[in-house]
Amino acid sequence: MSDGARTPAFVLGGTGYVSGELLRLLAGHPRFELAGILSDSRAGGAIAAAFPHLQSVYADGRFVDLEELEAMLRRAPQAALFSAAPHGVAAAMIDRLLASAQSAGARLHCVDISADFRYRSAAVYEAVYGHAHGAPARIADFTCALPEHLATSPTPHVAHPGCFATATLLAIAPLLGEGLTEGPLFASGVTGSTGSGRKPVEGTHHPQRHADLYAYNPLRHRHVPEIIACAEAATGITADLRFVPHSGPFARGIHLTVQARLRKAMAAAEVRAVFAAYYANRPFVRIVDGPPRMKDVVASNYAHLGVAADGASVAVMVVVDNLTKGAAGGAMQWMNRLFGFDERAGLLAPAPAWT
Repeated sequence: MSDGARTPAFVLGGTGYVSGELLRLLAGHPRFELAGILSDSRAGGAIAAAFPHLQSVYADGRFVDLEELEAMLRRAPQAALFSAAPHGVAAAMIDRLLASAQSAGARLHCVDISADFRYRSAAVYEAVYGHAHGAPARIADFTCALPEHLATSPTPHVAHPGCFATATLLAIAPLLGEGLTEGPLFASGVTGSTGSGRKPVEGTHHPQRHADLYAYNPLRHRHVPEIIACAEAATGITADLRFVPHSGPFARGIHLTVQARLRKAMAAAEVRAVFAAYYANRPFVRIVDGPPRMKDVVASNYAHLGVAADGASVAVMVVVDNLTKGAAGGAMQWMNRLFGFDERAGLLAPAPAWT
């Protein structure tokens, strides 16, 4: 699939929604081109059978197994490796492929969208996820951060924060970093059904959540330690975060609100100005007047933030697409940077709005 003019890109994660979003973004990318996508269960099968909406761009594309993808990586002088494999599976697979490619002299960058490399310690990861880490010796090769909060990765590979973590971090980093608030940060977010994955599960399957709205894992969501760690890395401040996630009756998108007490009296315009300065020159973050609307960002890599303040307290509202800005798009943004490309490459398309 590569004509030599663009850097070959490989995708782990088979037929999942994030993999499909990566393929969609790669189809229009000026510097990367899909060279292989892994699915052991569908090896040899047509990509378009799993993702019919991509038939026009991957009409002849086929899934490959791990051995074939590894051989393809070894033959590539340089390559981009995107992993949308599940937590607990990704680490060992990535470790194997990185070691193999490196032994062949390939220049390789990896962005992992799973949680496997988001923590600096295998012990912390194991405490949060309840199973052993698949490649603890590889953790030091990864940095976990939003591209908006770290100019350059100090490591060759990056772990992208989760979708709820993405929205929350965009809201709280300016509050913490600029010293605007004191006391706990209270976050409440609603996510679409694609955030629960492609396999139907009772309680998260779309027909079950259609025309419904409910909280889950209140005050104990597993993204909380990740958010606190990333916020501390970005600002030097340890957040006191209370988070309640909700399942929404829509397919994709996240709407999240953070509330906190202001350290000193501020009007909404003053807080908005702080946020605008904090995210100046960050092409995918827009500070909007009034509350942001999710339809304005769904299926795009943009995040819209709105601010309200009454002098004593502040509310920051964030909307992102969970599959794009919260996963595949954020990963593409990082990969662009790792290869020295314009971080906006392949990501400038606006939201369709009327979906």
